[in-house]
Amino acid sequence: MGLQQGFTKYCCFLCLWDSRVTGEHYKKCDWPKRTYEVGKTNLQHSPLVHPNKVFLSPLHIKLGLMKTFVKTMGKTNSAGFLHLVGKFPKLSEAKLKEGVFVRPQIRQVFRDADFEKTLSELEMSAWNSFKWVCENFLGNKKSSNYREGVETLLNAYEKMGCRMSLKLHFLHSHLDFSLRTLVL
Repeated sequence: MGLQQGFTKYCCFLCLWDSRVTGEHYKKCDWPKRTYEVGKTNLQHSPLVHPNKVFLSPLHIKLGLMKTFVKTMGKTNSAGFLHLVGKFPKLSEAKLKEGVFVRPQIRQVFRDADFEKTLSELEMSAWNSFKWVCENFLGNKKSSNYREGVETLLNAYEKMGCRMSLKLHFLHSHLDFSLRTLVL
């Protein structure tokens, strides 16, 4: 999209979501539509691809949700985070703190019953919601009640204190766009 580098204020290519106003992230869903004028709202160049032609990979969203979850756990050094440190000793501390995981590692954590025993109540709620969304919305099958599942995930992440990432923003404010591109 030709966004400027660094921490952009308007990083969503569909709307003018203000990524810096954290108090409004989980509350406001109707952000104004983005205009594509060079020099305005973080645009340095005109878009190479029309926004309707953008494809959002379900794996890309899944990795972003996992990253947000683990980063939040890492801030408090919770028992769940310490379990992940022990489970993946070859991952650097920096990657663990930043929540950088790949698909096989996420699958390992999904199958690890001991991980779930180490989670607090808030973390467990967020983890169960994350797993549900991965299996019933971002996986091979799309559940008919995906909206409720995504809403549950967003509520659990907010209660846990997760920051609103761009991937969470797409699920929060552009779920129809996400669904349209995920079904392609």
